[in-house]
Amino acid sequence: MTVSGFLSEITIRKKPGHSSKGLLTFGDQTVPCALGRNGMGPIKQEGNGVTPIMTTRMLYGFYRPDREKRPLSAVPFHPMHEDMGWCDEAEHRCYNQLVSLPFDASHETMWRDDPLYDLVIVLDINIAPRAKRRGSAIFMHVAREGFMPTEGCIALQKSDLRRLLGWMSPATRIHIAR
Repeated sequence: MTVSGFLSEITIRKKPGHSSKGLLTFGDQTVPCALGRNGMGPIKQEGNGVTPIMTTRMLYGFYRPDREKRPLSAVPFHPMHEDMGWCDEAEHRCYNQLVSLPFDASHETMWRDDPLYDLVIVLDINIAPRAKRRGSAIFMHVAREGFMPTEGCIALQKSDLRRLLGWMSPATRIHIAR
């Protein structure tokens, strides 16, 4: 279903027989995706490797300008910089937020040698309000070869992610269901 030319929703389900692999359906298309190393679950805690079962939305994204063009999407995208990180230290005041590197607490480096964050979308999971230990850096991003598990993110083949972004807006709902 679309609203003003954009998808109103997408659905992510576990691929039968594979706890850390999923199927993402948008419109009449279904594409493979990677899920958390411990599959899907109702409770996300820092470091548990679970993709949370919930309904969420995309807030904004980043792209590596040395590797990618700005995606054609109604979702706001910003160029990534080498000094970008994401705090994953649950007790830190910047927990689950973008930070500038160098950074004194535990963090995820956004500017990676591999292509995982060449395109990355920040999902509205534990953003507002933030709760300690309820998960950080839960993104939609580029998948590893063979759709290897994530730490709780949703990862797609780069070409599928780019195509999906053209159909999504900040109003698109993402249903993560068993």
